[in-house]
Amino acid sequence: MAIEIKGNWKKGYALDKHTISSEYLGKNEFGHDHYKTKRTIIGELVYQLKYKNDSSVVQKLVNEVKKCVSGIDKFDFIIPILTSDTSRPKQPVQLVCNAISNEFNVPILSTALFKEKTTKELKNIAEKEERIKELKNVIKISDIDKLRGKKILLIDDLYRSGATLLVATDLLYKKGDVKTVCVLTLTKTRSSR
Repeated sequence: MAIEIKGNWKKGYALDKHTISSEYLGKNEFGHDHYKTKRTIIGELVYQLKYKNDSSVVQKLVNEVKKCVSGIDKFDFIIPILTSDTSRPKQPVQLVCNAISNEFNVPILSTALFKEKTTKELKNIAEKEERIKELKNVIKISDIDKLRGKKILLIDDLYRSGATLLVATDLLYKKGDVKTVCVLTLTKTRSSR
């Protein structure tokens, strides 16, 4: 069951919510907030890929994409949304994009979007408008000659506020002169900020 997500893109979907429930349990032995979280099936797959580094779940995620979304083969390029944690040995969104690219025979254009250095930790910016403002200073576009007039599928693992997708879509339309941008995220938070 795909969930429609609205933005400045033509169409956008999340495969499912990320969590079903989350109960606060207090602080753990390291002083960090601790929760008992129940995830959806897809939310658990994303969690295993992203936080447990389990790349064996990638094909299961692609199978869920095939069940929920049609028309991926009509896009000219898949563009992975930029990672927020470059220290991960395997980038979850890139792994999923690679598998979707192979499954639907749509090339990936991983270099189309890039980040310049930022002085702020983006994950710590709670207000959506402030986050968008900072992202506009950070996210840049390249490969403009390849993008002009093309149909683009932007892929991310988790839709929270949509700020990164909004800024990326705006850049692709205004600077990249693309024909169409659609968005696919694997999961969506229960509430958006």
